[in-house]
Amino acid sequence: MSVLSGKNILLGISGGIAAYKTASLVRLFIKAGAHVQVIMTPASKDFITPLTLSTLSKNPVFSEFYNKDEKNEEWNSHVELGLWADLMVIAPATANTLSKMANGLCDNLLIACYLSAKCPVYFAPAMDLDMYIHPSTVESFKALKEFGNIMIPAENGELASGLSGEGRMAEPENIVSFLEADLESKLPLKGKKILITAGPTYEAIDPVRFIGNHSSGKMGFDIAQSAANYGATVILISGPTHFTINHPLVQLIPVVSAQDMYDACHIYYADVDVAIAAAAVADYKPKNVAQQKIKKAADDFTIELEKTKDILASLGDIKKNQFLIGFALETENEIENAKAKIQKKNLDLIVLNSLQDQGAGFGKATNKVTFIDSSFHIEPMDLKSKEEVADDILNKVITHFYG
Repeated sequence: MSVLSGKNILLGISGGIAAYKTASLVRLFIKAGAHVQVIMTPASKDFITPLTLSTLSKNPVFSEFYNKDEKNEEWNSHVELGLWADLMVIAPATANTLSKMANGLCDNLLIACYLSAKCPVYFAPAMDLDMYIHPSTVESFKALKEFGNIMIPAENGELASGLSGEGRMAEPENIVSFLEADLESKLPLKGKKILITAGPTYEAIDPVRFIGNHSSGKMGFDIAQSAANYGATVILISGPTHFTINHPLVQLIPVVSAQDMYDACHIYYADVDVAIAAAAVADYKPKNVAQQKIKKAADDFTIELEKTKDILASLGDIKKNQFLIGFALETENEIENAKAKIQKKNLDLIVLNSLQDQGAGFGKATNKVTFIDSSFHIEPMDLKSKEEVADDILNKVITHFYG
């Protein structure tokens, strides 16, 4: 999976012959899983049609501040476009457009979007070799880099003039590779290894029956996805669930029982930087498991239970430098019970869920949590999607390592 997957890319196209390559560039962005919105300067439409780019990007293409339709004049908000983008790529970036960017000369929608963008901005110069080395162009490069913009170096090759040299826009494949490498190098959890537990455990009664709970596993899977998106290598140990995950940085280890999960956690724990115990592990299991299906005979039936091994406490006991996060699902005395769990299990952070909160708990798309750290600092959060809660948890991890 590309690091561009799910990203909102604002592609600005200026008026150079290399604009014809942007059809391939849009296709590559879409293939990588990105969402693409194209902004064109009026001059760029002489080199490639908005219809082509709209068809490939599956979005309307904008080039004017408003749609010139007498029946329905609609403003194309450069502010909204700038805020929508996770990254902006200007390719080709002509000498004219680069000069406007460097000096704030805002006479078209592309430059207005550039000046409004809050995201990283990449630019791929494209011009003849004499223009590329001209002092004014060099000054534009310098100014844009000082602004924090990122230059995708031009390549050597045949130019539109018939000359050969530096100034050729990087090939679409090379632009995508450059973006992926740059984004990956800046991922905040790159190089970190995180163990995550998810889902329920099933404790066998006989070959067909078990003791379990209503955990779907969604929270743990969302945490794993978020951690991988931040660049971490993830070991996801999950009990039975219908969820799947497809990310090259995530290793999924399916388990069934609490003992299975305990064993798997202890195999990997020593080598991880972070452990997040989001699984709803059974506290008890049948003391004796029937080898054959138990027949329905007597009116009453008693199962003798015994405690399962406490996975989280066992990890806390052997913790060295790991940042250990636990979950607590409570129905009463939530804060005090969570604080006691932090001390008893040697946790660095606990994520408290209360079944008293509407929209929280098992089987929901949302969650409402309270963070409590080892110093008993309490931080209640609003009701959010589980994906947003996962990001909040990973931001706590990032803060722990980098402040």
